[in-house]
This record gives sequence, C-alpha cells and structure tokens, in this order.
Amino acid sequence: MRLRSVPLGAVVAFGFLVAATALTMSARSFAALRSPAIPAWLQAHVGEGDGQIAQVVLERARALYLKKLSEGSVKNPCYFAMDATRPGDLGNGVLGRRYYVICETEQSFRAVSAGHGGGRNLKGVADFSNGRRCAKNFGNAMDSELTAGGAYMTADTKTSFKGYYRIGAKQDAVFMRGFVQFDGEGETANARQREIGGHPAALLKGMCLLKKPKSSYADHDGYVPFGKLVNYAGGRSNGCTSWSPSDAELIMPMIKDNPTTLYIYPESRDIAAIAQKAASRQSPSGAGLYWNASCLKEIGAPKFWPKKTLEPVIAQYKKDHPLPPPQPVPICKEP
Repeated sequence: MRLRSVPLGAVVAFGFLVAATALTMSARSFAALRSPAIPAWLQAHVGEGDGQIAQVVLERARALYLKKLSEGSVKNPCYFAMDATRPGDLGNGVLGRRYYVICETEQSFRAVSAGHGGGRNLKGVADFSNGRRCAKNFGNAMDSELTAGGAYMTADTKTSFKGYYRIGAKQDAVFMRGFVQFDGEGETANARQREIGGHPAALLKGMCLLKKPKSSYADHDGYVPFGKLVNYAGGRSNGCTSWSPSDAELIMPMIKDNPTTLYIYPESRDIAAIAQKAASRQSPSGAGLYWNASCLKEIGAPKFWPKKTLEPVIAQYKKDHPLPPPQPVPICKEP
C-alpha cells in the first residue's frame, strides 16, 4: 500500500511548531481558548470532504478539551479527534484522512490517516468483523478488537524492542515501537484494561531467532527475534488507533509527558440513532444526524456491541475453541 510522503522540511517545521507552542503558551492565550465559539480559521476546516472535520466531531472534541483544560487535567496546547465513520482506504493507494491534530493557539489543523478496529468473526457464533475501508461494527468488549467511540485522555507512553529486520545485505536494524496508553471514561472507561492506545501501524512478521550474541537484546543463548518489517497503515488494528509511522513520529512526541484529549466519533448513541434511521430508510442528515455517506451506503447500518452482552459470548467461544499450545520460534535460516 503506497503511503503519502511527508517532506523532511514539513516534518522539521511541524516538530518545531509544536515545541515552540508548548514553550510560548501564555495564560492569556489559554483564557482566550476557553471561548465556546469555534474561531473562523478552524470553522474553515469543517466539512465532509477528505481532510475536513465534521461539525459534530469538532464540537464534541473541542468541548472535551476545553472541559479538561478548565479542570487543569491538560496543559497541552493541542488536542485530537477521530472520525471512525469515514473510509480508511480511498483506493489506489490513497489513505483517508480521519484523525485530526488541532492546535488552536497556533491556528494549526492537520488531518492524517488512522486505522480502525478490525473486529472478529467467531464463526458460527457472531460476526463483528470490519473491512479495511469502512467500519460497520463498534464496541467496548474485551478481546473484541473493536473501536469504541467516546472520550479519552492520552496517558503514559513507552517504547518496546520488537526485534531486528533486514535493511541491506547482511545489515540489520532494530525495530522499536512506541505506544501511548489511552484512559477513557463512560463507555470507554475500560480502555486501559483493553490495552487501547495509539501506536505506529508497523510490526514484524515471519519471526525467527537470529544468532546475534553481541546484541544487547540477545537472550542467554545469544539469539534475538528477527522478522520482516510490515507497514499496515492502510489496514486495521486490534481496536487501537494506529497511525502511519511517519505520522506517529510527529504525534507521539507531542504527548510524551504532556497529556491531552482525544475524542473518537461515533458513540453508541450515534450508532443507535443512525441504525434506526437506516432501518426506516430515512436520511440521517435529514434528521440532523451525521455519518459519512460513502461508508453508510457501503455498510448499510452500523452496530454497537456492548461489553455486557459480547464479553460472555467471546469468553464462551474461547472456552469452546481453546488455542493450540504455543510453538517455539524457529531458528532463522541464514540468507
């Protein structure tokens, strides 16, 4: 899947902008930000086209941020929003931009791609899986791998060693992947329990153990995990918010030791309202409701799977279909 390229100058400039914003934020600018009116420059980004943000998504994301700001829970000059009703894949290698980074004091608005939860198909029991382009199923159950809309705060971040991958003839690189934990409230309150957060859409596949005794990551026998680096920015996640690696390099430093808010649309109430209109074949927009028209046409009607009903189903399925014992990771065959 071809990704949008980010010019080096833009990356440096954006990083400098974020740093400068954090250093120069004044009490006066924060006080001005508490005004409930959406400023004209930001209103200009409102719309339903690619790279724009829907009115209801912006209003809710901004209200959440201003609430946490007034409570003193956040000091970050920027906040996030995501519209999971939009398509993640526009075709021909183009990714839909549906994750928003908004820094009002600097009048900065940025829209980037993000993955949605893939869900699962418990064959013969329940199918709550999602395609790559549009999400039909949402939920907050453990092990459901579904996106849950609502209010979040970014929390602790960590970087983990995942293994090595090949970058040239007998030349390997270390793959370290960052992860930022989300803390939710209301229907998203179990985000930490579900290990829901944000991370780059990249992983190692085809794992084997490579002899590399001089590596600081080697086990007691001198082996390290080794695999093929895969970028899945055009795919789905296990319920987390996944960004392209280049976008993650911009986003994650913004929230390290400096939490902010993230609002993900839709919530269960939105899903229920849209599903009701779809069942009666009424236009959601005519009733003052919002869902991306292209995806709604594709999925027919969305569905929310609450944890109180789905978790027992998943637990019973796991009991009836126990996983086979884990197999040892094979030793790599030297290329």
